[in-house]
This record gives sequence, C-alpha cells and structure tokens, in this order.
Amino acid sequence: QVQLVESGGGLMQPGGSLRLSCVASGFVFTEYGMSWVRQAPGKGPEWVASIHSAGGSSTYRDSVKGRFTISRDNTKNTLFLQMDNLKPEDTAVYYCARGYAALVTTNKDYWGQGTQVTVSS
Repeated sequence: QVQLVESGGGLMQPGGSLRLSCVASGFVFTEYGMSWVRQAPGKGPEWVASIHSAGGSSTYRDSVKGRFTISRDNTKNTLFLQMDNLKPEDTAVYYCARGYAALVTTNKDYWGQGTQVTVSS
C-alpha cells in the first residue's frame, strides 16, 4: 500500500528555516507528481507546492513563493520541502501527498501522517 512518511518538522523562530522530508513506498515514485499540503487547527487543507514526476517543474501557492522550494530525489524515493524565512502563519501540520496541485487536498487517502511545523518567538 501507499506509504508516505514525513519528517523534519519542529519549532522554529520567525525568519528561520526547516527542511521537511518525505520517504515514499508502495508505488512507483518516479511516475507520480508529488505535493505538500498543510492544515492549521480549525482550517481546511491548503495546498502548498507541487513538483512533476521527473522534477524540474514546480509550482507554489502565492504566499510561499520565494520562501519555499520543493524538490525530489527519485533515486531515494524522497520528496523535500525547504522552508526559508518562516512566518508564524506557516504554522500547520505539513503533509506529503501523492498527486499534483490543488486536487491533492480532496483525498486524504494519498497523504502521509504529517509533521508539525510551529513558527513562534
């Protein structure tokens, strides 16, 4: 079965950086676009970023452009999200998701378990 295991979250000061990782198994990683989705308490899921199956093409929601970078290592079945210049409004549980762009928010069956990111002074 599809398994997505996120890591790298934690507590960070505003302006700091974190790098999230997601190790995938149970499917042919190289054949799928991948995404990051986040969800803050009491709010619905929010698409963050996506990357095509081979890498090289990515897209971001406007609020993270210039601060976050999505990447993947297809030799290791791993997806990454480099988060720089973190802001308190980035606080959320971050999920790795199989699929591309905003549609990944509609089916939680293809998300991992999530990793908590808290940005606070």
